[in-house]
Amino acid sequence: MYYIVESNKSFDQASADLAVAVKNNGFGVLHVHDIGNTLRSKGVAFEEQCKVFEVCNPVQAGRVLSTDMRLNMALPCRISVYTELGETKIGLIKPAGMLSMLSQDAGLVDIAKEVEAKTIQMVDEAK
Repeated sequence: MYYIVESNKSFDQASADLAVAVKNNGFGVLHVHDIGNTLRSKGVAFEEQCKVFEVCNPVQAGRVLSTDMRLNMALPCRISVYTELGETKIGLIKPAGMLSMLSQDAGLVDIAKEVEAKTIQMVDEAK
């Protein structure tokens, strides 16, 4: 269900490289949530770093929503760069597995598999 890789890069470098990989693969970064800094700004003692990139390919998203508008709640895709015990990691929840729990439509499963292949490629390029 998860795809997670370890990176020898710093958290900041892996984050920058992920942003480039997203664009190079025909997706866009809609927003980056800096979870670590947000928690610390609210007074939470949180030592790790964590950025969640919301990424989207408008053509694929349009295909999904045209088939089943309820799936807007599963969009956009999210890819995280985070630290865990000093290690930088990049990961995602695989879209095909998640979508198969939400819909049995064969066409949507095919779209999810395409998106999954691209998002995994982004992670591999950024690591």
